[in-house]
Formats: sequence, C-alpha cells, structure tokens
Amino acid sequence: NPDIWFIGVDQDPCINAAGDVDPSFKDCSGVIATLLPKYIALNYQEDQAGYLAGIVAASASKSGIIGAVGGVAVCGPCVRYIQGYYLGAQSVNPNIKRDSAWVSASDFTKGFFDQPGGATFGAQFIKQHPGIDVVFQVAGNTGNGVIDAACAAGISAIGVDVDQYQSYPASQKCILTSAEKHLTVTVAASIQGISDGTAKGGKVIFNAANDGVGVAAFY
Repeated sequence: NPDIWFIGVDQDPCINAAGDVDPSFKDCSGVIATLLPKYIALNYQEDQAGYLAGIVAASASKSGIIGAVGGVAVCGPCVRYIQGYYLGAQSVNPNIKRDSAWVSASDFTKGFFDQPGGATFGAQFIKQHPGIDVVFQVAGNTGNGVIDAACAAGISAIGVDVDQYQSYPASQKCILTSAEKHLTVTVAASIQGISDGTAKGGKVIFNAANDGVGVAAFY
C-alpha cells in the first residue's frame, strides 16, 4: 500500500536492502526512510522517562530501598526504563539500595500478558526484599499484577508508558506516578505532519527535549 501513510508506535523494524522485514534481525541494512517513505517509526528515550520516575521514587522512599520489575530481559525499552530509573534515584540519594528482577528471560506471554502471574511474582519479589517501599514495573498487563502486589503489601508503585492512575484504576490506592511516553503528543504530531505535507518517513526519536516523554501527575 505505497500510497497510505503508516505510523508505528514503539516500532523500529529491521528491514533488508529490498525493504522486506527480517524478523531474525540478521540483515537490517535497509533504510526505512528510503525504502518505506510513508512509514513513520516512533521511538522514545525510555531512559529519560525512567530517570524522572527514579527521582520520584527516591524522594518518596522512607526506607531507602526501591525496586523494579521488568517483563522480559531481552526487551530493550524495558532495560532502558529501569537503567534510567536507577540513575534518577541515585541523583537524589547516591546510597539508595536498588533491587530488580525479570519475570522471564524471553517469554513475552509470561512477561507481559499474565496479570495473575505478575501478582504472584510481585508478592514474592517484595517478600524477598524486606524494606522495599517503592516498586517500578515495566511489564504490561503482567505489570498490573505487580502493582496489585504492591498495593496489597501497602507500598508504593510506579506505572509505565501511560498514566496508569487513569488507565488502571485499581492502582489508585498506591500509585505515585507513571513514567510516560507522550503518545497523544507524538502520534498527533505525526498526523499533523501528514496532513500539512511536512511528514517524512523513517525513524523519529522522541524525548524530554521535544515533550515526547515525561512523568504523570503525582498522586
């Protein structure tokens, strides 16, 4: 469909010189902007949003012990979120203790689509790290289960990608904030560019400098 614009959120496809997707990521020699001129791939600097969330976590922590749970260890954005989170926390308290765990090494169903499993994993994680009082989760629907575990344990949670106070109402009794990708801002900007004829295909990076990431309101 060469005459239709496509916008991909959180997508950085690997394409070969012929413009075909290589799911094995072995041949990524193709240039999206050249071979797919009407495909806009929106990417985000998750480490910056995580950094801001880490500042909130360290500022809110009374014990000086915070944690993070990621869905799948091979998820690049998840790693960046958590790395930024810990660096942000250290900027507030250089001596803060940081505990982290991954739900799975590579099972995306278990890592992102299993809320009951996330609740069990989160409860075990909290129990195994006494004193932890803030948990950041980067695990999709599984992460909602981690939030449930945090609320049940009477500690604080931090959401991810969107304002989870709004998107997951069950979190409202314990959520502090969420590390956000400003999806409305970034997708709207892409649509506006298509409408006024200024849009260009290719990979587009959004970060704090262009209002592409941030943190939700504090609760």
